[in-house]
Amino acid sequence: MKKISIVTDTDASLPPQLAKKFNIRQVPIYIHFDDEVLRTGIDIDDASLFPRIEKLGKLPTTAAPSPGDFAKAFQECFDQDQADAVLCFVVSGEVSGTYDSALIATNELMPDQDITVINTLSLSMGQGYMALVAAEALANGAAPTEALAAAEQLQDRSFLFGALSTLKYLAMGGRVSHLTAEMAGILNIKPILTIKDGKLDMLEKVRTRKKAWARILELTSKSAGDKPIERMSVLHVACPDDAQLLKEQLISSLPCPKEVHIAELTPGLSVHTGPGFVGVVFVVGE
Repeated sequence: MKKISIVTDTDASLPPQLAKKFNIRQVPIYIHFDDEVLRTGIDIDDASLFPRIEKLGKLPTTAAPSPGDFAKAFQECFDQDQADAVLCFVVSGEVSGTYDSALIATNELMPDQDITVINTLSLSMGQGYMALVAAEALANGAAPTEALAAAEQLQDRSFLFGALSTLKYLAMGGRVSHLTAEMAGILNIKPILTIKDGKLDMLEKVRTRKKAWARILELTSKSAGDKPIERMSVLHVACPDDAQLLKEQLISSLPCPKEVHIAELTPGLSVHTGPGFVGVVFVVGE
């Protein structure tokens, strides 16, 4: 039986313990502060990102891993894991050049190796769960095609809902006007985000954090309907205590799975949301 390794990128928001358990390699997204280049999960995380932003007064830019970065990760799979093939699940091609970079690594740098690159059309734990499900399937003896099919079936069954704490960082990035951000702050507006067409999109606006969290619970319940929630993670940006509170509300209000993970959004994504973001990613049954 072929031995298959799983690769993804850090926009998957996979908690390190989960990635380690299934030997999933996460290729770092880059964060650029002028000439300083930092690797997500190695040189920088959500907690250290925003003090730098406040000190400099501007947002950093983000960059996809290079084809060489992916080629290195793939080669480690073949050399260290003794893999026969690699499945690589990357962040949505609608928000990043990561997919193109992984394809170049596959087609131009390692054309003779058995590597499949999947554009997840998702991000954060929506992407992470695809990599995780594939890894679990392989660990249970599934063939590579079966593992890939199991992962791809999650695309229509995965949901993300999250509440921004502030529009300040969207304004700094030019996605909304500074006046809009200031008015949202005055009115205590907490926009609700979701994934639409492979990217984070504003779903609606709610006033006060309490109402925003209540709306997240409503949207989660409505999306699940009468189907079981198979997997769930609470996301946060530099606010683990809030994430724990939201987790407790979800567990007390909905039929959640036995294990609910708490995951950092990670800088490649959180640079756009700002600190204080909390949300939930979940997968419903078929």
